[in-house]
Amino acid sequence: MSDSNWIDLVAVSDLEPGDVTPAQHKGQPLAVYDGPEGIHVTSARCSHGGASLVDGYFDGFIIECPLHQGCFDIRDGRACGKPATRAIKVFECRTLEGMVQIKG
Repeated sequence: MSDSNWIDLVAVSDLEPGDVTPAQHKGQPLAVYDGPEGIHVTSARCSHGGASLVDGYFDGFIIECPLHQGCFDIRDGRACGKPATRAIKVFECRTLEGMVQIKG
């Protein structure tokens, strides 16, 4: 696989340590998490109410939506707390030369 399949998203130095950082790709809002086992990237919109997960409460591997407190596991996107029942999109990511990249 060629490196041309990877897209620079945000500099690692711009991440909020242990928290969520907003990013965008092709106009789509993304959330970049600095978690206990590394960096994860998901869509930034809650699948239940559409609120920005970047504004939610992040703890370990769980992001809680600020609107209705639905929860998602950032590792696989699964909804793990009602009222959310649909998963959020997770992007394959890596860090390279100081950049967080997602697979394009």
